[in-house]
Amino acid sequence: MSVSVVLENCTVVDGRLAPVEDAAVWVIGERIAAVGPRERVLAEIDGDATRIDLGGAWLTPGLTNMHTHLSLTLPGTAGDRLKQMGPHELALYMADGARRTLHCGVTTVRCVAEKDHADFALRRSIEAGRTPGPRIFTAGRALVCTGGHGHEGSDTLECDGVDGFRRGVRQQIRAGADLIKVMISGGIAGEHESIDTRQLHPDELAAVLNTAHDWGRRVTAHAGPAPVIAEAVELGLDCVEHGYQLTAELAARMAERGTALVPTLLVTRCKEFFDELGVPDWMQQRSLGAGDRHLESFALAVAAGVEVLLGSDMPPFWPFEGTNATVRELEHMSSVIGPQRALYAGTLGPVRWLRAEQDLGTVEPGKLADLIAMDQDPSADTSALRGVRWVMKGGAVVRDDRAGVRP
Repeated sequence: MSVSVVLENCTVVDGRLAPVEDAAVWVIGERIAAVGPRERVLAEIDGDATRIDLGGAWLTPGLTNMHTHLSLTLPGTAGDRLKQMGPHELALYMADGARRTLHCGVTTVRCVAEKDHADFALRRSIEAGRTPGPRIFTAGRALVCTGGHGHEGSDTLECDGVDGFRRGVRQQIRAGADLIKVMISGGIAGEHESIDTRQLHPDELAAVLNTAHDWGRRVTAHAGPAPVIAEAVELGLDCVEHGYQLTAELAARMAERGTALVPTLLVTRCKEFFDELGVPDWMQQRSLGAGDRHLESFALAVAAGVEVLLGSDMPPFWPFEGTNATVRELEHMSSVIGPQRALYAGTLGPVRWLRAEQDLGTVEPGKLADLIAMDQDPSADTSALRGVRWVMKGGAVVRDDRAGVRP
């Protein structure tokens, strides 16, 4: 028999409609059964229900982080330690990160390159209820050319030529990939490349896109320079990661073609994180030196009407500048797009790209009860998300600071 729970004494906000004050949310099993003014919802309840008083909190959908690496290894001392982990230790490390991610209010993630296909095992464990963690959509291993960006790790697969990249796409789909990730330019973390290094020929990229689309998978690309991105957009790319060097013309074309942007603004403004991980000076200089142009690119995309989506690149839960990496990224985005659009960019927007809006992204009947609560209004001030104190996933409370159920 499904558990029946009523969440009350809260204000519901999900980025679509005006906030619903003095609201209640009725949850049966994993899904939301009713939402609205408290008295109306209570009148709908059939039978007994456990009542949870949220203490005047603001209730929103759980956050979705679209650029995560639970097995991230950057150049430096911390990355070197992670590279020495065997497969069993790595799986436990990723499971701990998944738990911490969920507890910070990120109930869904899109993994865009994980080591040794451990992400598939982790996803199965979470879905089976053995491991606490967010819902995982994953690309498996990212596709790179021989010697391309990230080729050093087991989170990428080196491919060459049309046949090689077609095979790479099919291998990830065979493993269970929900999407495909491809590296089409250099990046910040590659010592022997620059951000604007082109790394795929047009026929190779077309092979990735056409094969993935034939299988019903969307494709996202690590990319920095405008000429490389422009070529990919014309070929049908679904999403750009980073986009360090966009132009107004390219941004307009992305908007016209429906190509989304996950800007990962943190990666060019995170010296504290780099210092903590022992990241070498060459990478810090390249990263932090790209910050102004990166933010300018993001603003150009916003002005053109590009769909912009939350993604931290840093581990979602990582303690950073008084909050976690996910919230800090959303605060940077909010400085350009404002808190209401930022809430959308962290909830319904990503879910729509993932084609999961039937189940996630809003607080309405029929949706999975993936919810978070805080004491201020995130649609008025994104920094309210720093105060997340209650988390529910699939109808189960996994964090409740006031009741002592804490991460």
